[in-house]
Amino acid sequence: RWYYLLYELDEDFKELFKVKAEFDTAMDYSIKNIKDFAGVAYKMQRENALHNINDEAMARLIEHASRMAEDRDKISIKFREIRDIIHEADHYARTAKRKTISAQHIEDAIEARYFRSNLIQEKINEMIKKGRLMIDLQESVVGQINGISILDLGDIRFGKPNKITVSIATGKVGLVDIEREAKLSGPIHTKGTLILQGYLLEKYGQDKPVSLYASLVFEQSYSEIDGDSASCAELFALLSSLSELPIKQGIAVTGSINQKGELQPVGAINQKIEGFFEVCAQDGLNGEQGVIIPSPNLDNLMLKKEVVTAVEQELFKIWAIDTVDDGLEIITGFPAGKRLQGGSFSKNSVHYRVDERINQLNKNILAAAQAGQREELLAD
Repeated sequence: RWYYLLYELDEDFKELFKVKAEFDTAMDYSIKNIKDFAGVAYKMQRENALHNINDEAMARLIEHASRMAEDRDKISIKFREIRDIIHEADHYARTAKRKTISAQHIEDAIEARYFRSNLIQEKINEMIKKGRLMIDLQESVVGQINGISILDLGDIRFGKPNKITVSIATGKVGLVDIEREAKLSGPIHTKGTLILQGYLLEKYGQDKPVSLYASLVFEQSYSEIDGDSASCAELFALLSSLSELPIKQGIAVTGSINQKGELQPVGAINQKIEGFFEVCAQDGLNGEQGVIIPSPNLDNLMLKKEVVTAVEQELFKIWAIDTVDDGLEIITGFPAGKRLQGGSFSKNSVHYRVDERINQLNKNILAAAQAGQREELLAD
């Protein structure tokens, strides 16, 4: 960033620094690159007189490097962190009086690094368990959903569930983002809420005005919120409130959307899933809980072993969806609904109920306007 800024603003900079070389932090997951990665790791081990790294340990190290890159098809080349993990794994091997570093020693080193930095996450999860941070995980509630935000503390990132609620009333104001009104919303989050309005207008406003008052808020949030990764969750809460269909609270949602209702990938997907999993697990998994993610994020999944095991045992679920309609049936149990030739939606669907509610809100506004005109005539 500084290079481009100086290149743009300082003419002498262009003369002094004519040659630029860019370095990536990850490389493709290929046989050649895996061999090169292992070669660097073995060299670190030899130069520092550490225990030999066995094949299983190297495989676990490569797996962790892919997780660091947040892509199954990439390997991170942040070798300073890799070196630290090898050093710590060597400590565990020596303590256990083993002759080689095993996969379990690598795992212990990774877990220990995480444990030393996750005190804030533990405190947040404790507050949720005690009910001080109000997160519902069992019930079905209208106009309420669990989104997932990311807290980045530098040496650790983790997912935290956020209760998002929507209230609907008769009016013409449209969608009110309480975070923005309180000046707690960043520009990208504000853009996300405006996209929700675009979705509503295209979906339901082809033959009528979409007149309503809807307030949207992240409950118990007292710092600035930015990013659009909660826009899908916000839309689900909005459609739930309009259709009066409850949302299963054991399902969290992450993903951004466009005005056409298509889901777009988001960052830190592993941390988001794992963060919600830990909150669910501390109260006991019931097989109905899980996270809805965008399908394009499937290649980014490199989840912890306990999450993978829970999914395999059908105690926890991960749904990958392409569109808003794909997710509506999961969270409500009702079909999203298709638009029929006459312009209406298939009956008893989510979109049908939303469309009918908007029609009723429009009638309420018209009735209120007519009542006001009658009062003016009587006053005259």
